[in-house]
Amino acid sequence: MSIAIVTDSAAYLTPAQLNRYHITALPITVILGAHQYPESELTAATFYDYLNSDQPLPTTAQVSLGQIETAYDHLVSQGVTQIISIHLSSGITSFMDNLRAFCRTYTKAEIFPIDSLMASASEANLCLLAGRLIEAGYDAACIAHALVTFRDTQHVYFAVDSLRHLARTGRLSNRSALVGSLLNIKPLLTFNADGQIVAIAKERTMRRAFQYMESHLATDLKTVDYPVAATVIDANNPDLAAQWREHLTTAFPQVRFTQSQLGPAISIHTGEKTMGLFWQQDWQEF
Repeated sequence: MSIAIVTDSAAYLTPAQLNRYHITALPITVILGAHQYPESELTAATFYDYLNSDQPLPTTAQVSLGQIETAYDHLVSQGVTQIISIHLSSGITSFMDNLRAFCRTYTKAEIFPIDSLMASASEANLCLLAGRLIEAGYDAACIAHALVTFRDTQHVYFAVDSLRHLARTGRLSNRSALVGSLLNIKPLLTFNADGQIVAIAKERTMRRAFQYMESHLATDLKTVDYPVAATVIDANNPDLAAQWREHLTTAFPQVRFTQSQLGPAISIHTGEKTMGLFWQQDWQEF
């Protein structure tokens, strides 16, 4: 019995991570005017130059079921009999509902669809844990159960420069919070239990937003009895991300910190210079 992992490009896994655990990452399509790009082939410079221009705002097209079927068929041809498919939150895309329906009709392999209920580091860590458990010899059903348990430990907060992008793309659940876009503030957002993006607070500066996130991390660390890993996430703001990581590593030496960047498929909705902090149980020790 052979097990494989499939995800989408919103996991933002590095090439080394994809190779290490033989993960198939299908690209989300990013649409810039009349041009369409697989996310994995779109450079940050091209994307942000377009995003900051006066042209119509970009859009995305999720991975198609045709792409999914082709990927699954390819894995089956290599001897794979079970596939763990980990994807972007069902709270911000209909893809997971469509995938679940497709999986009920796909008979060439047993499919285990996993809703990350978030994006970025959430998807990435689920994939990495799945890879480690496959190497350890666990069967796919056991791994899928472990991933759902592991997912319950995740927390994320992120601050955007403006709610304009989230408002336009309809990805903000509690739209009454849009009043914040009229002020000179940094809206703070998170994902709720249904995987929807919700506004939860407002701060005047990114520094205050960072302090808000840091205080929530400190509070959570007092309540858990497991090792925690955290990721500083940015959308084309690497210098500030490095500063955050350096500060947090000193402030919380018991936490393993990494950095990750949001790519175009997510930055379309959050905008440039978004900053976030994600943490959960350390997948390396789960």
